[in-house]
Amino acid sequence: MGDLTTSERSGSPLYRVAPTPPAPLKVRDPLGASWRLIGWLGVLARHDVLLPREITGVLPAWARPIAGVLHLFAGREGRDGRPGQRLGRAFEHLGPVAIKLGQVMATRADIFGAEFATDLGRLKDKLAPFPTEQARREIERSLGRTVDSLFTDFGDPIGAASLAQAHPAWLADGRKVAVKVLRPGVERRVALGLDSMRLGAGVVNRLVPAARRLEPRAFVETVARSMELELDMRLEAAAASELRDIMAGEKAHMTAPAVFWEGVGKRVLTLEWAQGLPMTDPLAVEQPGLDRNLLADHIVQAFLIQALDHGTFHADLHEGNLFCSAPAEVTAIDFGIVGRLGEGERRYLAEILWGFLTRDYPRIARVHFEAGYVPPNHSVEAFAQALRAVGEPVIGRSASQVSMGRLLGQLFEITALFDMHLRPELILLQKTMVSVEGVARRLNPDHDLWAASQPVVERWIARELGPRAQVRDGLKELIGGARALSRLVQDPPAPQQTVVQVTRVPHWLSACLVVATGASLAALVLSLWSVISG
Repeated sequence: MGDLTTSERSGSPLYRVAPTPPAPLKVRDPLGASWRLIGWLGVLARHDVLLPREITGVLPAWARPIAGVLHLFAGREGRDGRPGQRLGRAFEHLGPVAIKLGQVMATRADIFGAEFATDLGRLKDKLAPFPTEQARREIERSLGRTVDSLFTDFGDPIGAASLAQAHPAWLADGRKVAVKVLRPGVERRVALGLDSMRLGAGVVNRLVPAARRLEPRAFVETVARSMELELDMRLEAAAASELRDIMAGEKAHMTAPAVFWEGVGKRVLTLEWAQGLPMTDPLAVEQPGLDRNLLADHIVQAFLIQALDHGTFHADLHEGNLFCSAPAEVTAIDFGIVGRLGEGERRYLAEILWGFLTRDYPRIARVHFEAGYVPPNHSVEAFAQALRAVGEPVIGRSASQVSMGRLLGQLFEITALFDMHLRPELILLQKTMVSVEGVARRLNPDHDLWAASQPVVERWIARELGPRAQVRDGLKELIGGARALSRLVQDPPAPQQTVVQVTRVPHWLSACLVVATGASLAALVLSLWSVISG
């Protein structure tokens, strides 16, 4: 099937070492960031999530008095619900950057535990909308045209999130569209929040050695980059158009609304109205003729087709961004976060999935080592053994029969045991995989993620690593070699000239050398003569 380290197409390594994580940026305003962090800590203490009461019994003796002091600051918010639920409410209070951090944390069940991640996954991003008149002014300022010249009707907001809100509108030809408008001043709030996050990540990295394996500063930079891209609606429009083209392929299992480019600006995005019902609506899965299991399969397969076949995927596939209709049609919206995978990462993903599907744990282990995700001082065989301990209880069993908490706990123990660092370039991939699996399981608690994945992964493996691919890549190499030879014949390299420089020896030095050589020969003859005559 081939391996990860060598590309059959180029013959060059795809990985020599693990990809370099994003470089951390400097904190722009350390004093202001420090004050904001103190305020954040106050909110977190009030919600009892710094050292929650649930873990007091397992803390070391020296840490319990500290936890007791922190519990004194807990208000009514800190007495209701589990830690993950309380942290979600705290993040809602802290604003867009904290909400984004919570959304990313919700994807790391291997680190924070399954129940905690599930509670954070319910984090609500809804805020009070800003006035419609203010939205109209933002549109006109961004597009340089009046709202009435663009739309025959412009409605009140139907949803408000931390970064933007959406309005229904109608074009002159009768089409219904959704107009997304950024909140006034949100860019400054995001910039200040990211400054504080960078400071906090630097403090954690310096003072908590055990956390360095999780790459806190690279983690923050990944979140920051994602948010900066979300703050330019023109980039989201381009992503929507690109993903619509990708999803237009045969058996893509998902569609995307068309972009109305006249209604696109830096702070405004206009898309065709999505068909079907939002999957957050309880009536969505009760539509006549809807096949819930097939719908779950389509969502999983659509993500894998985007990621493996195209290297570009919708990276925020939760129910709020998915619309469905019978029998199993899916439409995605909200393209602020798009994941991209290079050839190496795509091969890595396919090899890992294929390894689990075929229960080839040595293959999975080799891929991890070849990709640089496990340091070379560890044993490939020992890592394969650890993977078998995780995979065997899961493969071939329905989701309802698998303890995800136990599975994820084992995975986290393995990453620590083998010194695996958090890979920032895979955060969006892992985040989306967790979201997709969650959506599929809510549609059908017995949904088999592996069975749904198998057709897509098999097709990719056959196309990219199978016999036909080897013949195809061999022909490409042959053609490439012929072209290189043709260029060499047409434009031969210039002949190299060798310059010999003769250095003249001074006469006095030559005379000295002759005298010394003669004296040496005379001494040699005399010594030999004495030996012979004696």
